Parts: sequence; C-alpha cells; structure tokens
Amino acid sequence: MSEHAVPGAGTAAIAVIGGSGFYDLPGAVLAPVVVDTPFGAPSDVLAVGTVGARRVIFLPRHGRDHRLLPSEVNARANVYALKLLGATHVIAISAVGSLREAIAPGDVVVPRQLIDRTVGRPSTFFGAGVVAHVSLADPTCARVGDALVVAARGVPGTRVHERGTSVCIEGPQFGTRAESELMRSWGGDIVGMTAMPEARLAREAELCYATLAMATDYDCWHTGSVTMTEVLAVMRANTERARAILAATIAALDPATPCECHTSLDAALATPPGAIDAAARTRLGPILARRLAGT
Repeated sequence: MSEHAVPGAGTAAIAVIGGSGFYDLPGAVLAPVVVDTPFGAPSDVLAVGTVGARRVIFLPRHGRDHRLLPSEVNARANVYALKLLGATHVIAISAVGSLREAIAPGDVVVPRQLIDRTVGRPSTFFGAGVVAHVSLADPTCARVGDALVVAARGVPGTRVHERGTSVCIEGPQFGTRAESELMRSWGGDIVGMTAMPEARLAREAELCYATLAMATDYDCWHTGSVTMTEVLAVMRANTERARAILAATIAALDPATPCECHTSLDAALATPPGAIDAAARTRLGPILARRLAGT
C-alpha cells in the first residue's frame, strides 16, 4: 500500500481535499504516504499526520502542481485512499463561481444540495457483481456542514452563506451565458467542477462529506466573462481565511463520533454479502469491510 509507515494507522481521521489554490495544510505535522488502489492512483501522494489533537489526511485534488483537469481527477482512487487510511470525515475545499448577487467574490458558501451536470466520470465503486443504491437525497453531511458554518462565522471579516445549491459542471471550460442563466433558473447558487462525483463516492464509502466553497467570481451571467487568472487571484487572497476555518472545524469535529453517514450501505446494498465473490471482496475491501464483518 505505502512506501512509508502510516502515522496512527487504524485511528479515525478527518480528511481534507484541497482544491484550486489550496495545495498543502500548513500547521500540520504530516508524513507522505503513497497509496495504490484498485481504481488507479490518487491525485498525488497523500499526507498523514496531526493537527492539534486530531489525526488528519491531506490530498490536493488537482495535484500539488495543479496538473489535473477536473475531468482527469480520479475521484474513485482519491476517496478509496482516504477510506483506506482511516478517514471518517471529509472536508472538500473548492473554488466556485457565484450565481447570486448576494454571494460576492470572497464569500464562503457551505452547500447542502448538489446538481450534477458532469458527463463520463466514473461515479460508483459498485458494479462487476456488487449492486448498491445509496441515498443522495441529502448529499452532504449536516454535522460537518454545520461545523464549517460555525467555524467560518468565527473568522473575522468572513461572510458565510450557511446553505445553498451547488451545480457541478464538466468543464474545463467555463460556461456560456445561456448556461449560467439556466443554472440560476434551476435554483443554483454556486457553480464548480469538482463536487461530483466526490460526494457520490463519499456516500458509498460511508464517509461524512461536506464542502467549504470559496466564491472567487460572479459567473458570466453577471460579469460577462470569467478568467482563471482572476479565480486564482481571489483564491490566493482567501487562502488564509480557508485555513483558519479548516483549523477551527478540525478542532470541533471528533472523527470517532458516529454519524448516519457511516451506515449508508445498510439500506443500500442489494447484493447479499454471501453472494459477493472473493475478487469483489478484495477490490472493495475498505468500502465493504463493515458490512462484510456483519456489523
């Protein structure tokens, strides 16, 4: 699995997936861990260690050199690796565009609903002899989302929107004006390129998942155009704010606390455990370990 010893292996952990402009986790005592998965390689070497009293895992979604398009991010490998290393909670950092006048660049949004407009991205761990249908009625973890809101409100100068609907598009191009207006008509509040299939896979892996979305721009419905240069400039300005929110959230969450997210397969697994063959048990080991153990 790894070229290095895994610090605190077996201990519950809070994972952080860093988005655009967020490629490390300052203040953490971390060691690199190389993980191989049945679904390929994660986006980069993972970093495992501690922040205060909490065990944490950090993974830059696009790689530390930002070399992966949103469509190239291997979300299955990323989520699998986090689960394998003991993650129970996942905080995803994302740069997003605003679809609402009230959400200004620099604001923080904690979306509770998602609209998936991606195409062609592998979006499930299951298949090949194992069937499961998890519920995504509420696709993010309320407990983690609430903790992010409380933490954000404690950071001076931060405007936080405690809920909203995030639209995930395929990219890598930013959308047209017509698409931007269409997403607004659907009730979308922000738009990004990475929340899906991360949220789907986190639910299948029985992980608590929520997004800290950093608004970097008004989408083209408002400004007429969006450039990556502008997005990264605002994201860099927001980095210290995001780090402060993360630190407070990590301190507030106990990764060992049970949540209904951790039993999402109880009502989802259609294939009886006794009918799951050895190959699938190996492939889906960390995902199905609790169910196969009969707990």
